[in-house]
Amino acid sequence: MARLYFTRQLARFTALPQVDSTAGDLRGALETAFAVNPALRGYVLDDQGHLRENVVIFIDARRCSERVALSDVLQPDSKVYVLQALSGG
Repeated sequence: MARLYFTRQLARFTALPQVDSTAGDLRGALETAFAVNPALRGYVLDDQGHLRENVVIFIDARRCSERVALSDVLQPDSKVYVLQALSGG
């Protein structure tokens, strides 16, 4: 199963900071995580369901290439890291 890891900034909104998914693509895996952690959706996706500008996702050490459809393919043993950029001064 692919495993999704959420950075500390996002993990505070989740019941489980790591989520396993059998989905074959990034969107499906994120939907698995949102089913477990509904509050997380608004921090990761915008109102159109696209990846927010301040969020970056790495799949097996490569940056996600598709921010709209989130159709990047996952392997059964993929590691997916979801990071949120921080701002402020």
